[in-house]
Amino acid sequence: MNRLFDLTDKVALVTGGSRGIGRAISLALAAHGARVAINYASNADAADAAVREVGGEGAAIAIQGDVAKAAEAAALVERTIAAFGRLDILINNAGVTGDDLILRMSEEAWNKVIDTNLKGTFNVTKPALRAMVRQRWGRVISVSSVAGLVGNAGQANYSAAKAGIIGFTKAIAKEVASRNITANVIAPGFIDTEMTESLTDAQRAEIMKMVAAGRTGTPQDIAPAAVFLASNEAAYISGHVLTVDGGLVMY
Repeated sequence: MNRLFDLTDKVALVTGGSRGIGRAISLALAAHGARVAINYASNADAADAAVREVGGEGAAIAIQGDVAKAAEAAALVERTIAAFGRLDILINNAGVTGDDLILRMSEEAWNKVIDTNLKGTFNVTKPALRAMVRQRWGRVISVSSVAGLVGNAGQANYSAAKAGIIGFTKAIAKEVASRNITANVIAPGFIDTEMTESLTDAQRAEIMKMVAAGRTGTPQDIAPAAVFLASNEAAYISGHVLTVDGGLVMY
């Protein structure tokens, strides 16, 4: 009997895969049979630790690269295919923040967030889709945020980038559907990661008022959504935004 969400013989590339949500997704994909290329920007130790946790050489590799730079993004795809022979699943997860109120936000802070979160998604997806179109099977799963759906004060750059990912995904979903390729978005809510560590207790309390589930999420709450969308069972789902937020966006 075939098990649900079986990813045996599939190859995944996870950008920003060494920590937080990306790490959890990498581990979950591997647990369901996928081989995983774990991209990182600067923390080689964290990436190597993630590779060991996945299962070591043969099951995973670590690849350094800045997705904001087109050449490095393309190299991530090339090195994944060189290592594993194909690329089936792309998880666009790499992201940064540069929070400030719009009247104080610098152009540098705007560009950094847009270049990594939105342009980086384009930079990796384009070469990945070339490989997927040739093999006539693929899954593109991009990590957005509820901030891309409802906005967030002090995060105009981040909200714009995450909203842009949603529009980008819906467009490519229409372009590649005939090649048996789906493109979907996961929009996490308030998740405990390094990105949220800097919030004050007052800020956390204010956010928690809007979370129906009554708790913050964890990276492990997000990973199963990626496994499902990467699987054959999700073949008829494309252009969709799956919120994993404990009910936050209901408000």
